[in-house]
Amino acid sequence: MTPAQTTRLLPQAYRPLFAHAGFKRLLPALAASDLGDGMSVVAVAWLAIEIAPPGRSGLLLGAALAAYALPGALGALLFGRLLRRLPAARLLAADSRIRAVLLGCVPLAWATGLLHPVLYVALLAGSSVLHAWGNAGRYSLVAQMLAPEQRLAANAVLSSSVSASIVIGPALAGFLAAVVSPAWLIGLDALSFAVLAVQVGRVRAPGGEPVTEPKPGSEAGSEAGSTSEAGTGAQGGAVTGSDGPSAGLQLLRGQPELLGVLALTWFFNFLYGPAEVALPLHVTDDLHAGAGLLGLYWALFGAGAVLGGLAAGALRRFPLWPVTLGIVAGWGFALVPFGLGASAPVTLACFTLGGLIYGPFTALSYTLFQERTPAAWLTTVLAARSAALLTAGPVGTALGGPLIALMGPRGVLAASGIATVALAVVGAAVRIRSTRRPASRPVHGSGPCGGAARP
Repeated sequence: MTPAQTTRLLPQAYRPLFAHAGFKRLLPALAASDLGDGMSVVAVAWLAIEIAPPGRSGLLLGAALAAYALPGALGALLFGRLLRRLPAARLLAADSRIRAVLLGCVPLAWATGLLHPVLYVALLAGSSVLHAWGNAGRYSLVAQMLAPEQRLAANAVLSSSVSASIVIGPALAGFLAAVVSPAWLIGLDALSFAVLAVQVGRVRAPGGEPVTEPKPGSEAGSEAGSTSEAGTGAQGGAVTGSDGPSAGLQLLRGQPELLGVLALTWFFNFLYGPAEVALPLHVTDDLHAGAGLLGLYWALFGAGAVLGGLAAGALRRFPLWPVTLGIVAGWGFALVPFGLGASAPVTLACFTLGGLIYGPFTALSYTLFQERTPAAWLTTVLAARSAALLTAGPVGTALGGPLIALMGPRGVLAASGIATVALAVVGAAVRIRSTRRPASRPVHGSGPCGGAARP
């Protein structure tokens, strides 16, 4: 079967993506790096347990997992002045190279007997320091490569790749760990990022020159509406002297819709945190089952999320704001049966449905940002988004422990679901109120009834 015949078998929304040479070249490398990260979620924890001093495995495990994720928020703030002017492709390549080199040092240090716990945490922390900028570069590069009407489908493919890695990566890591050390699995993750760095260098996309800040009156500064709205903060002051994500957050102050998307996503992730902690205890304490059932919950969730993510490409005919709020409410309702004492088969079905509902959320959120942000500010704003969201999950997870002690696992799962439904109701009320308020300035790209424009 020829590539053209294969492309014709795809849904209509996805055919232009796989006919695009740059996207088709980049996607396998992005998927490989996602799979490598999925494997490292397990490998990082296992290696920490293996090398921890006696009685310190819990401490090193927590430090390693935090080091693999949280420094991205710090890097987003510290390197803003240096990185915000770089093109999206260079940001993604820089993050990939750093991950490839520092993660690659882990198996080398382990093989030579030099992998001390402090060195291990330091290598993990260094590898993630540009995570927010690399993630911003990924979605900004896609926005540059493709036409606006193709972005939602592309975002759906990228988010589905991440969801698939959650299903396949840990299972593959468990299989390979029976043969090789988890240190070598981290080495495979490093190799995937080395391949990604090479492939990014081969992609030719618009915007090859370094991205500069929009100036008052420039075309880049007026893409999301009036120049003053796109290029100034809430007080009307120019943001040209700000750095990195702080500049992005200042821009968001003049873009209430994007600020609303960020706030909704932050609280959505925050309310998910306690549920993530409660589910394992629900399996062991309430259902008196083992790790196999817990793995089945997450496998079914991930499978649902992959299918839901791929379905996002068909949602571009609808206003994106109502669909996004519906996803938040739907995920909340999927958790409520846990608190009603439903049996395992029922809650497995609910969790699968929850993954299916959640699947399109990431793609829709990124599409809203891509549509509303001036092109010259996109990587900066997406880096600010990533930096802010990196704090949501850990805060929610930390809250999960005390809540479980107070309410029990079932109560926490139900409370998380009810609070998430309430979040969707509050978001809808705020959205309706803002669209009814007389606009003092026109906002380019508004959809029906003030909803998001169709991508």
